[in-house]
Amino acid sequence: MKCCCLTSCFVAFTLAVRCGIASAQSGMQPQTNSGVNTGAPHAAVLDSHNRPITAGGTVKTGPIVFQDVAKESGLATWTHRMGGAQKNFILETVGSGVGLIDYDNDGWMDIYLVNGSTYEAEAGKATPPHAALFHNNRDGTFTNVTAKAGVANDRWGFGVAVADYDNDGWPDLYVTNFGKNRLYHNNHDGTFTDVAEKAGIALGNWSTGATWGDYDGDGLLDLFVPGYVHYDMAFPPGKGRDGTVTSCRFRGAPVMCGPRGLPGEPDHLFHNNGDGTFTDVSASAGVEDKAKYYGLASLFIDVNDDGKVDLLVANDSTPNYLYLNKGKGVFEDASFASGYALNESGRETASMGIAAGDITHDGKVDLFNTTFSDDYKPLYHNDGDGSFTDVSYRMGIAEPTIPFLGWGDAFFDYDNDGWLDLMEANGHVYPAVDDQSWGTSYKQHPLLFHNNAGKLQLVPAVEGSGLAVLGVERGLAFGDLFNDGKIDVVISNMDGTPTILRNVVMNKNHWIELKLVGGAKTPRDAVGATVYVTANGFRQRTDVTSGGSYASSSDPRVHFGIGAATSVDKVEVHWPGGVVETIKLPGVDNIYTVEQHSGVGKLVK
Repeated sequence: MKCCCLTSCFVAFTLAVRCGIASAQSGMQPQTNSGVNTGAPHAAVLDSHNRPITAGGTVKTGPIVFQDVAKESGLATWTHRMGGAQKNFILETVGSGVGLIDYDNDGWMDIYLVNGSTYEAEAGKATPPHAALFHNNRDGTFTNVTAKAGVANDRWGFGVAVADYDNDGWPDLYVTNFGKNRLYHNNHDGTFTDVAEKAGIALGNWSTGATWGDYDGDGLLDLFVPGYVHYDMAFPPGKGRDGTVTSCRFRGAPVMCGPRGLPGEPDHLFHNNGDGTFTDVSASAGVEDKAKYYGLASLFIDVNDDGKVDLLVANDSTPNYLYLNKGKGVFEDASFASGYALNESGRETASMGIAAGDITHDGKVDLFNTTFSDDYKPLYHNDGDGSFTDVSYRMGIAEPTIPFLGWGDAFFDYDNDGWLDLMEANGHVYPAVDDQSWGTSYKQHPLLFHNNAGKLQLVPAVEGSGLAVLGVERGLAFGDLFNDGKIDVVISNMDGTPTILRNVVMNKNHWIELKLVGGAKTPRDAVGATVYVTANGFRQRTDVTSGGSYASSSDPRVHFGIGAATSVDKVEVHWPGGVVETIKLPGVDNIYTVEQHSGVGKLVK
């Protein structure tokens, strides 16, 4: 089926879904006992070149937002590796995240890329793939400093969460793995030391997208680690005791098994004891995950504006968790009551990533979850008091996302007009989709939605631009990599080189960025702070977080586009712990450091 000769594949897709146009997949039965699809099969959408919309649908001309500069930046020298090419087992399909970290405190974001592994490496028969730390050279290039820094991991890696857990002023790395996790403590000299075992947070089996946050208000960052599938390397799903391998079925095609029907791995909340060690308080805090849902992403963020960080967990093929922080170290499970557990249809989704941000300027945090293909990606509007309404169809983003299998996601203002836009990374888990007529593909391109005064609109991918780059995309982190006031994006591609999407938008909009530094009784890196900026006729909100997206961590500096405004009317910082300060900025189009109790934004040289 072609795009009905329409120039807009988004319009064609809308017509196909609404009018019930038949596709080559018609008559196929939904998967049973396998896979992560929670929606029914949808009509295939192909572009004018007969390509699935997930790999095509590009336009020849139009505004170019991003250019992939991975090759010239030096990041293309590193390759991600996860299992074999056929992806016979679920461990090989999930992929890894990416973290932005200024590890040497020079004011420029460096890049940490988590790597997977192989069965041969796990058995000691091959050299394990290395994670990579790339130092920002401040000239558009990056240098691989992994060996010197001591952060190669050499385990089957999935996620990274960046934060200063010991309040020494230097960011640290928590890396989640299949097997034991690592806590890389920053030694202040360009090197790190793994202290996970000593800290009591190494765990084991399969951990995914962790998040840092001070849930009890003691000024120390605590750690939440979701668990995915409890996996047995010797006898993975589909492999019998006699060594034979039998695949599961998805729409009649043989695929790897899971996660449905597999045992889950529980989540863990670790309280920071302030002495380099942590205590597992999952049960006493009320976030024990007795159901052992398949957790892939998590985020500490204040969703009901009571000054305490709440906890979100994106679960694969099972209901999502939303835990409201009730104070005194206890959470209330408000997953179903809040509306976040399920989508508008009352179905659980195969949730992969979490984006959070105020997209309508009402001062409340809205949420967006990526999901499997054949299912729309739910956008949850914050109604206040920790309640959410799925507004995906109302906002016009449901139908365009259905063919895509989403992973990392984020809200950020790519054009500095003062409205948070939305981006998601995409890539399938079954290589066999390229042999089917399902209207999807193994390699996919990212999606970008422009926020037009509260209404999200799909940005066409121009041929040859960054939005048209195909990959088996997984982790996504955003930030100002080149300190030019424009938000860039790093995407980790499974079994491939990473993508660096450099922001090349040309306009005259203004901006500010703030690096927050907490005081004696708050986290030093200000994780958990909320910043409100009033400029250009409206009030914006951004939160300092660690984690979210899919298994990734973004630039901790808060960024605000302010459009045509040449000054900022007001900057209000709500620090963790409840202190509120109004900050004076000397100008715009600069990066400022704001220390708690100073009241002034200092220009970063």
